[in-house]
Formats: sequence, structure tokens, C-alpha cells
Amino acid sequence: MRTFPAATAAYFASRSAFVGHVLVWLQARNRDSGATETIGFWTGADHAEFTIRGETRVYFGAGAMLGMDPIRRQTGLKVRSQRITFSQVAPELMMAVRGYDPRHCPVEVHRALFDPARETLIDEPHMILRGYLDKLKLPTPAKGEKGNISFEIATAGRALTKPVSRYRSDATMRARAANDGFRKYSSLADKGETPWGG
Repeated sequence: MRTFPAATAAYFASRSAFVGHVLVWLQARNRDSGATETIGFWTGADHAEFTIRGETRVYFGAGAMLGMDPIRRQTGLKVRSQRITFSQVAPELMMAVRGYDPRHCPVEVHRALFDPARETLIDEPHMILRGYLDKLKLPTPAKGEKGNISFEIATAGRALTKPVSRYRSDATMRARAANDGFRKYSSLADKGETPWGG
């Protein structure tokens, strides 16, 4: 059974109305420096700051994020896919897609709940999905049509499907650390015969 923070659980128990917004946080790679760049988008009307796990994050709104397919919840380690649609006209999103390298970048999706009467945040946004950017579709729309960008997010179970490297040469180990001679004789391992008990 899923657990929620105390303030969120108490608000749910009161059966009061709420307005939910989706927040998407990307950790892409800078194409020039290789450093990790972060950027966020949400379904709100304007840019906003949210504090998540003690970190203040800026999320861009104003129509940058168009929507998300319903989340299918299930137990187990099966890799699920989630589609999120964004607008092509948002300059911040084009920076994330073209300025950064978002391939296989970590993605976090949170849900922020607001009190509709006071328009205030009920509690810190809670995570509803964590995964990796699996596919990115950036089609060129026909003249007069609206364009969008589609993200396919693979859930965190995808990390368990990565194959283990079967072989590393001495050169690759020394490229990481010049004095690492652990695999110095790995290329000769299958050529020498070791007698039983020797």
C-alpha cells in the first residue's frame, strides 16, 4: 500500500477538493562540458519554485507541458513506459532537447496538490514516477498544424536490464587509471594451459 506524507494523508482523509499538477524534472548532459544540467516543467500557468527533498527547484510552465498519459501502477520489476507530451514552442524545452543531451537521462515526475479555495500548496510535491528518458519524438508539423514533443519514460526497472560487461581489455582499464594493471595478461588467459592441480 502506498504511503503519503502526513499533511497529504490528512488532506485526503478530510475529503476536501484539490487541484493536482504534474512536475517533470530532467537531468540531462551538457553537450559542451559534459556536466549534468537540470531543468523542470510543470502543468501550471507560469514558472514556479518548489522545494523537493530540501532542494529548491524552478519549474517552467506557461504551456510547456501539455499532458501525460494515465499512470498504470503495478508491483514487481517489470519495465513500464510512460508518455509525456510537451509543446515545441517553449524555448526552455527546446534548450533541454537541442541544447542538452537528454538521451537516457534520469527523469522524476512529482505531483503537486493545491487547495483550490486558497490556491496554496497543500504539502511538498510527492513522487509518482522515476525512470529514464527512453524515446524522444520531435516531428516537424505540417504547415498550419501544431507540433509537440513526445517523451517516452521507462521506469526505474530499466536499470536492472543493463547487461554486465563481459570483457574489458588492459587498455580500457589503463584509460581509467594509468597504473591499473589488473587485466595486464587478460589477452593471454585463454591461450595458456594450466594442468589440473597446477
